[in-house]
Amino acid sequence: MSSPGSAPPPAQRDDEIFDVVNDRDEVIGQATRAEVHTRRLFHRAVHVLVVGADGRVFLQQRSQLKDTSPGCWNSSCSGHLDAGEDYDLAAVRELGEEIGLTVTPATRLTRQLKLLPRRETGWEFAWIYTARGDGPFTLHPTEVERGEWLTPGEVTRALAERPREFSRAFAYLWPMVLANSPF
Repeated sequence: MSSPGSAPPPAQRDDEIFDVVNDRDEVIGQATRAEVHTRRLFHRAVHVLVVGADGRVFLQQRSQLKDTSPGCWNSSCSGHLDAGEDYDLAAVRELGEEIGLTVTPATRLTRQLKLLPRRETGWEFAWIYTARGDGPFTLHPTEVERGEWLTPGEVTRALAERPREFSRAFAYLWPMVLANSPF
């Protein structure tokens, strides 16, 4: 695993529109990506951890072009919900966009737990999902630098030894995923 780095890709525009939500995750309006992040407004996101048949987890190293946590290791895929989109559809969309995984019944996309908005999540309500898949994956070049399969123990050790190499959200969610989801 390597380390972090700068500027947003064309697909990650500051004028994207997100739903703004209240502390009960109810939509109260919309705002641009830039405004949501600048003003720390509550909004929505998903994280998906793809688990292989051997129990290893696929992690992605975020592209250096990302506006947050560039070059950091993160969930298999993650992303914001578009305005009007629900969590499940966003998880399916992000799997396809970032790693080229098409969701089928065999994928077993499952909601695991929901995170409340806080600094570590970037003020996002975030549903964490697991999915089954062994690849090969097609990594989107402006989203993902590279990917790596790791055992849950290897992920935990890497986080302990090199926490700065991981996104803040992933470092926050990983212990909760381990506590709530057997691999």
